[in-house]
Amino acid sequence: MSTLRVVDGHNDLPWAMRKVGYDFAAVDIATSQPQLHTDLPRLRLGGVGAQFWSVFVPCSLVGESAVTATLEQIDAVYDMIQRYVSDLVLVTSADGLERTLADPFLIGSLLGAEGGHSINNSLGTLRTLYRLGVRYLTLTHNENTDWADSATDAPAHGGLTAFGREVVAEMNRMGMLVDLSHVAPTTMHDALATTEAPVIFSHSSARAVCDHPRNVPDDVLTELATNGGVCMATFVPHFISPTVRAWAVQAQEAAEAAGVDSRDLTAMDAFWATYPEPQPPASVDDVVAHLGHLREVAGIEHVGLGGDYDGVTSVPVGLEDVSTYPVLLDALRAKAWSEADLLALTSANITRVFRDAEEVSFRLRDARPPSIATIASLDGLRQAQGTGHTQDTTPS
Repeated sequence: MSTLRVVDGHNDLPWAMRKVGYDFAAVDIATSQPQLHTDLPRLRLGGVGAQFWSVFVPCSLVGESAVTATLEQIDAVYDMIQRYVSDLVLVTSADGLERTLADPFLIGSLLGAEGGHSINNSLGTLRTLYRLGVRYLTLTHNENTDWADSATDAPAHGGLTAFGREVVAEMNRMGMLVDLSHVAPTTMHDALATTEAPVIFSHSSARAVCDHPRNVPDDVLTELATNGGVCMATFVPHFISPTVRAWAVQAQEAAEAAGVDSRDLTAMDAFWATYPEPQPPASVDDVVAHLGHLREVAGIEHVGLGGDYDGVTSVPVGLEDVSTYPVLLDALRAKAWSEADLLALTSANITRVFRDAEEVSFRLRDARPPSIATIASLDGLRQAQGTGHTQDTTPS
């Protein structure tokens, strides 16, 4: 029996629980919750040893509202860990992650903030999130921030602004992982040129396999190998399957013809529900293809897993919930992945990146004080200006 334990880079259970007011008495994840992708019994069946819980807020929340909602998400994760203290443990360091993975009875809980709008253009807020346990920040979500371009928005900055580079530098100083999922390739390149620590993609796959802007181009994967980071492959069907991607593009074009704003993901979900052509299935084989490509281009030391469970409305056949990681690992074994390869994929790579980021932080904290720069001083933009946002409530 395999002793591999998965460290998954991205799960949106906290946002799913927001819909019930974070009431773990009403939705008790110690028991089966079939309306979710995630509960404790299935985490154990899946061999999940540690999970980055996404503390996501949509781009429709800006300024102080975004900060407040992020703090509520963090509070919900802390409440969840306290309620299920026999199962979950807060992890904020590489040492803590290694200790937890060595304990078969505990599931490590890490925090990742999804979307740079969560810091409201404030390095002080960024540092406060770190003090609360957040160990990665995804620089954008589906729309640009005032200092970084998103993969799914019209270019506004050409990558990172001066303040955006300062955000990356301050994350390096603290030891917070720079997450490049959701960002534009220009932002990826700028972040890789700026960072002194390895970066992650918490839930992205290979653009050469499926041409979706949320995926990572090969030239970036090559840079990622030099950087020492890790790309944690996601399971989102329209990110991994060219067939599903083509269906989604066709549906989006039909929606726009019907007057539906394709940037309004709530409206698009409603449109897709009535779209006459059903969504084709994605499969385990699609994920295997992405992992094979990531390994070929970046190397076995730079791949990981970031399923995005409870942040999506559909999942691949065979990977229906968090209990199914062994199915994927068996499919990789059938492709001649060794146990050493699978150990790297499931936990060793992300643990190494976490530790390397900490070591960079130890050096930088001695070399420079916390930055007091503002977006006004670096970019000439009024503090906390925010950007115009459409409704965006799908965390993937």
